[in-house]
Amino acid sequence: MLTIVSDMLLTDSFLIKGNIENKYTRLSQVLDETRRYFLKVRDATLIDLNSCERIQTPLLHVNVDEILLAHEFLDSGGDPGQRDLAKNQSLHRVRVFYTGSLNVELGGEVRPGSYEAEDRTARRFFIMRNPVVRGFQDKGDEDLKLLTKLPYAILNKLRLSYVYDFN
Repeated sequence: MLTIVSDMLLTDSFLIKGNIENKYTRLSQVLDETRRYFLKVRDATLIDLNSCERIQTPLLHVNVDEILLAHEFLDSGGDPGQRDLAKNQSLHRVRVFYTGSLNVELGGEVRPGSYEAEDRTARRFFIMRNPVVRGFQDKGDEDLKLLTKLPYAILNKLRLSYVYDFN
């Protein structure tokens, strides 16, 4: 049976694909506005980042604080954050680093200051356009390769270790 998934989450241990339950708007907004500790993911597939082993479950609760990055497999033109980025707005080239059990680096374009704590428009998460992932091994796994082909990523600023802003 083929299950269509709309959402992808990356944690230190797993790439998670599934459908966020009770999603009332785009994923970027849901992540910023949720006041719960856990998101419910329906029809979830967890791919272990080390072994590529897969675990499938009808319902998974994911701690929002564990999310490094997220992506929604829908047309990005309907995403308010993406629309804001597309407006004649200057973008800053940055490299961001997550350090810990998964050392990964992403380079791309962001709205100026979007990673700052006082940024009220992006809150806990912000959007990076055209992310280039470094330091991540896909091990030939088709699902893990998705991380290297994303048109945008929703990043958890609370999990960032370092930001190198080229501007």
